[in-house]
Amino acid sequence: MFARLRPLLFALDPERAHGLTIAALAAGLGPRGGPDDPLLATTLAGLALPNPLGLAAGFDKDARVMRATLAMGFGFVEIGTVTPRPQAGNPRPRVFRMVADAAVINRLGFNNGGVAAAMARLRAHRPAGIVGVNIGANRDSVDRVADYAACARAAAPLADYLTVNVSSPNTPGLRGLQDPGELAALIAAVRAAAGATRVFVKVAPDLDPGAIDGIARVALDGAIAGLIVSNTTLARPGVTSAEAGGLSGAPLFAPSTAVLGAFARATGGALPLIGVGGVASGEQAYAKLRAGASAVQLYTGLVYHGPALVGRIKGDLAALLRRDGFASVAAAVGTGA
Repeated sequence: MFARLRPLLFALDPERAHGLTIAALAAGLGPRGGPDDPLLATTLAGLALPNPLGLAAGFDKDARVMRATLAMGFGFVEIGTVTPRPQAGNPRPRVFRMVADAAVINRLGFNNGGVAAAMARLRAHRPAGIVGVNIGANRDSVDRVADYAACARAAAPLADYLTVNVSSPNTPGLRGLQDPGELAALIAAVRAAAGATRVFVKVAPDLDPGAIDGIARVALDGAIAGLIVSNTTLARPGVTSAEAGGLSGAPLFAPSTAVLGAFARATGGALPLIGVGGVASGEQAYAKLRAGASAVQLYTGLVYHGPALVGRIKGDLAALLRRDGFASVAAAVGTGA
């Protein structure tokens, strides 16, 4: 069905096409995945997952289709990014398909309806399954640490985990929070607000070795649940475009996987990692696991391959694990580092 719908969707502005997709899923028109191969069952920071494939933040910003996306076959889903107050984001147009490259550039700017509205939906429609909440700061905030803490307090009672998004390239100055001193203070504030709820930090792919080592030390010292590696990139690896914003999709796979491996080495395997960036096949998901990820997320792959991609990745991943003699997902983690 997606093969027939794709030309129609691609004739629309990307943001309009995404809105129609969310509306269809909310109306119950989404596909349902089959049962998972038992080999794919795994754990992530103590969370039991039916499979290690998750939906990255950005797809369901306002917690409208959690049940539908879990039903598609994802092992976990992450909503957001949500901010304390609603905000419109950057001016349109702000999402651009790079079809020849199977990539997307976005400069959305944390457009969302605010944490209170999203948490009201999560409370009213809490699905069975693992749901994370990605949190951020308002663009005009005078105290970004306070913004993250406010979101953590609101979301922690309802979320299986929180993700502190300090790596979006579309909010001016936000990536400065990855500086070790800034990050340590932010993590302490969020953990205090989150209580017992697990806290992950999502980092950028555009980091040099010194920055990776600094973030790794802060993450370990801060006793967070793990890192999500990585967000979109400001680089344009093999892509020619004058559009500003973060690049996702196929060109991000190699650089994001390299940064993932660097974080695995910097943390010594002591911190669970979620690998994100350019995943559109079982082989790529497997490569993320072998580079050090305990679980994998995707988003842009759905734009180009549709919802059937979820089942294909899981089936191929299970076959690759068996081919190489791994009795579990966890057994494969970090074996390619």
